[in-house]
Formats: sequence, structure tokens, C-alpha cells
Amino acid sequence: MNEIRCNVLLVNDDLFEVDMARRAVIESGSGICLSVAKGGDAVLNWFDAGVAKKEQLPDLILMDLQLPKLDGLAALRTLRGHDATRDIPIVVFSAQYTQDEVVMSYRAGANSFVAKPADFTGFTELFRNHLAYWMPQQ
Repeated sequence: MNEIRCNVLLVNDDLFEVDMARRAVIESGSGICLSVAKGGDAVLNWFDAGVAKKEQLPDLILMDLQLPKLDGLAALRTLRGHDATRDIPIVVFSAQYTQDEVVMSYRAGANSFVAKPADFTGFTELFRNHLAYWMPQQ
């Protein structure tokens, strides 16, 4: 059995994009565990429960800006307020965004902001590139 070397949390409510992420994990090779939170409120609940249970937190968070109930920027601000998440890289991505949203994302604590690819090949490349950049080689 392969050892988990990287826990990735995807915050995205789009089922097609969640499926692309799951396929990208398969294409990227073994050792990646992907968890999904389907909204801003869901990611905050996920973190609160995980911290309370002392579960392993993700090594990398990929967060969409356009989320139901609680948008990505509000969720990002709240996550960055938790001590447990301060050192976790958060990559914000969005298909439609303004320059103000990019600036606000960085001010809220994003480590990176990228345009969301619309196809599987682009999404897989984004996924691999960010894993290689943010995760230490083991």
C-alpha cells in the first residue's frame, strides 16, 4: 500500500471540478489524499471538527472564490485567523475574477492566486505544479 505523502483539501462546490481534481490526483500518482469541502461554511466546519479531534490537517488547500453560503474570501479570512492554519499554503483559484479580488485574496492570506483552468489537462497541470511548488520533496 502506498504511503500518504500529501493531504490536499479542495474547497469547491462544482461537481465537475471536484471530479477533475479527483482525476488529477489519480494522474499525479500515488501518495496524495484529496478531501473536499463543498463551500465556505463547510471548510470552516471541517477545520473546527478536525482541530477539535486533533486530526491531521491538510498540507495544501486549493480554494475556489465562488462558493455558496460563505464566499471564498470570507472563508479565507476566517481560516487565516486560526493558529492551526497559519502555515498551510492556500492557493485561491477562480475562473472569473477581478483585480480587486486578487488583491483582496492576498490581503486575506492567500499564498497564491491562479486563474482556474476550464479543462482537465489544464487542471491537472495546475494541480501538479502547485503540489511540486508547495510540497517538500520526500
